[in-house]
Amino acid sequence: MSPSNPVHVIGGGLAGSEAAWQLATQGVAVVLHEMRPIRQTAAHQTGGLAELVCSNSFRSDDCETSAIGLLHEEMRRLGSLVMRAADANQVPAGGALAVDRNGFSDAVTAALEAHPLITIDRGEIDGLPPSDWDSVIVATGPLTSPPLAEAIRNVSGESSLAFFDAIAPIVHRDSIDMSVAWMQSRYDKAGPGGSGADYINCPLDRAQYDAFIDALIGAEKVSFHEWEASTPYFDGCLPIEVMAERGRETLRHGPMKPFGLTNPHQPERKPYAVVQLRQDNKLGTLYNMVGFQTKLKHGEQVRLFRTIPGLERAEFARLGGLHRNTYLNSPAVLDARLRLRAMPRLRFAGQITGCEGYVESAAIGLLAGRFAAAERTGATLEAPPPATAHGALLAHITGGHIETIDVGPRSFQPMNINFGLFPPLSQTPTRTAGGERLRGAAKTVAKKRALTARALAELEAWAGRTVTAAA
Repeated sequence: MSPSNPVHVIGGGLAGSEAAWQLATQGVAVVLHEMRPIRQTAAHQTGGLAELVCSNSFRSDDCETSAIGLLHEEMRRLGSLVMRAADANQVPAGGALAVDRNGFSDAVTAALEAHPLITIDRGEIDGLPPSDWDSVIVATGPLTSPPLAEAIRNVSGESSLAFFDAIAPIVHRDSIDMSVAWMQSRYDKAGPGGSGADYINCPLDRAQYDAFIDALIGAEKVSFHEWEASTPYFDGCLPIEVMAERGRETLRHGPMKPFGLTNPHQPERKPYAVVQLRQDNKLGTLYNMVGFQTKLKHGEQVRLFRTIPGLERAEFARLGGLHRNTYLNSPAVLDARLRLRAMPRLRFAGQITGCEGYVESAAIGLLAGRFAAAERTGATLEAPPPATAHGALLAHITGGHIETIDVGPRSFQPMNINFGLFPPLSQTPTRTAGGERLRGAAKTVAKKRALTARALAELEAWAGRTVTAAA
């Protein structure tokens, strides 16, 4: 028997499980809908909640110098079920948090089944939720069932993408060598909101370009999963290796075209090809490699892209990828509390919102659950500060992207948590406690520690004032 007036959560993955837990621990009744095992997906193997379908790693658990480790710690402090189950089922993995996948899923399932305010309904929601469900969290992930995806697309007015979504690498701005690269828009065109110097340009001569093409064609690619194989490429977003295989000059007349650009470091020499990077977030801390979507293995990407002049010491916030995905253009269709603008009774969480990774999905589930709980109980809930990992991730999803005419809505793409999403420090550490000047790696570590210390301090302050009674 379902509790009266519950919040409905659709999807029993990490995001949906965490959302249901947060709602219940705030005293709100929940019905958690999971179609497995009544209807399986091509990727899942069991009917367990929070099943890990790929890696069993939650990545680094270092909360002082790692953005994902910071997110782990924030979730622990906010009473996350996912982190509790992960910690209880940890397996040796060096500095990473890896789990026994069956033990982890069993622990999440048992906790949700035992909670008196949670009802688990095994069955598919094959369209728009019934109109009498006044509060719904959709947490169906990248394998959202086609009927539900179509219903969401129709009501949102935006396409939920279900093709091989090719994403380009993103580079931390401060790791680009500007003594080699320069700022310029092609033909100095300013465009709406532009200055005529809106791209970072990295030049290649003929020999460098030829070597790059040879290495690109010969590099190792990631194989498709069997369940992805029938999904076609998005034709307007072909991987660079596919373009290179169509002819050696294809890239030079595509994303690497040098036309309309003059290198101020060597104005007398026209580059044979140019790699352009475009600002990717409002903070200006991240730049994406324009047109460089790829399915190269990650190690190959780092090795190859660091041969590009100006990127020899590039640090990547995200590497390129290509996979079947279903996600919303969230900054356009979701509000700051993850509600669908066109139908506010629907709230979204997890990978469908445009975050990547197990922990990131669960973190957005945590926020969605807390937002829905506050709404149901007549309380108010502030968004977490953008200097926290939760706040930085939420800001990326709900408005941290750059929208431009030439890119359009696809300028928003899924991303893992990384320090490039955080607001810059008001003052970056330059010296040790003993007064010695920080340099190189030591300076980078000090900066990361300052970011995480700030984040945890702001999280504690936020957690102390999150829910207040409505007037």
